[in-house]
Amino acid sequence: MDWLKTGWKHVWLPYAQMQTAPMPLPVVRTQGAEIHLSDGRVLIDGIASWWTACHGYNHPHIAEAVAGQLQTMPHVMFGGLAHQPAYRLATRLAAMMPGSLNRVFFTDSGSVAVEVAIKIAVQSRLNKGERGRTKILGFTGGYHGDTLGTMAICDPEEGMHSMFTGLLPEHPVIPLPRDAASTAAFDAFMAANAKTLAAIIIEPLVQGAGGMVLHPPEVLQHLRKAATHYGLTLIFDEIFTGFGRTGTMFAFEQAGVVPDIITLSKALTGGTVPLAVTIATDELFADFLSDSANTALMHGPTYMANAIGCAAANASLDLFETEPRLQQAAAIAVQLGAELEPCRSLPGVKDVRVLGAIGVVELQRITNPAALRSKLVEQGVWIRPFRNIIYLTPALTITPGELTRLTGAIRAVLTAG
Repeated sequence: MDWLKTGWKHVWLPYAQMQTAPMPLPVVRTQGAEIHLSDGRVLIDGIASWWTACHGYNHPHIAEAVAGQLQTMPHVMFGGLAHQPAYRLATRLAAMMPGSLNRVFFTDSGSVAVEVAIKIAVQSRLNKGERGRTKILGFTGGYHGDTLGTMAICDPEEGMHSMFTGLLPEHPVIPLPRDAASTAAFDAFMAANAKTLAAIIIEPLVQGAGGMVLHPPEVLQHLRKAATHYGLTLIFDEIFTGFGRTGTMFAFEQAGVVPDIITLSKALTGGTVPLAVTIATDELFADFLSDSANTALMHGPTYMANAIGCAAANASLDLFETEPRLQQAAAIAVQLGAELEPCRSLPGVKDVRVLGAIGVVELQRITNPAALRSKLVEQGVWIRPFRNIIYLTPALTITPGELTRLTGAIRAVLTAG
């Protein structure tokens, strides 16, 4: 593969030590849950390209929408101009949201969507003359992105950004209120520090990059009560959990609470092109309205509301309306539970857990993730272990047979040791 060997000298890979990183696998096409390699091998994708390809690769309805939009208008700046795909998408997303979550701000990545959420939460205070409430409360194990603002609200000890301590703004990060002791500690922290906070941010039901760590809906209910009591903005980061991944369209539905801001990306376009949104309540939006430009939200990514991205997202929403994605997620949950549970008795396995279309085998440790990944490739699957977990987040359209190949590969590799 000449292009791979030549380009390898110029590419900088994500989350990789380039001095020791193995050569990536050359992909020539995708289809459904399949990744086709240049040497003819076909891998079953167990993680849907970082949780994005919820309808599988190359869904014809999304492909048709993207191709049609490309022919008429690939992109036009969103400042002072409008286009139907974006306005239609904003209307549809608002209709899916509860309460007064009606204002959609478009960005081009999940990290930036969270940056905008932080900015809205803090500036809404500043616009009302509140100068001391600038901190964002995050939680141990939390992850919200790799840009500077989002790095500052990730777990500084357990996450990937500990070396930047001192450079980043300091925000409090405490344990989730998931049991009596941590709930008491959370309540005590809030009583002492709420006046310094603008917002609370949480990945609802599952902390993804923190290790696929689950928490019950009652945690979200407690956070909602605390945010309301202290007058704080509650941000739900559903970039990973949104669009059926946890078994409901959005994870917060399982708690019966409504955030003040929700961020969405990844599966928003069905894994085709970059797009993200930050959706805020009418009440927050009103904090930015005045006769002065100084109170406006001064943010505008160049490619925000990209027309191709919006067309893809609208097509993805069509599929959620016309195809049984949530039923498929429920079936995946049952199958994952049945087929991963035998891993619990294997050497080195610490836990097995399933939530919706998320399956996790937690190990005591993974000493060589690259070697483990290679063993899984030998089994004909693409699974990317990290930290101390092997996880599955497949396309919601994956067939039972393909899913069995994924779970079987995990069992086989762990059994072989």
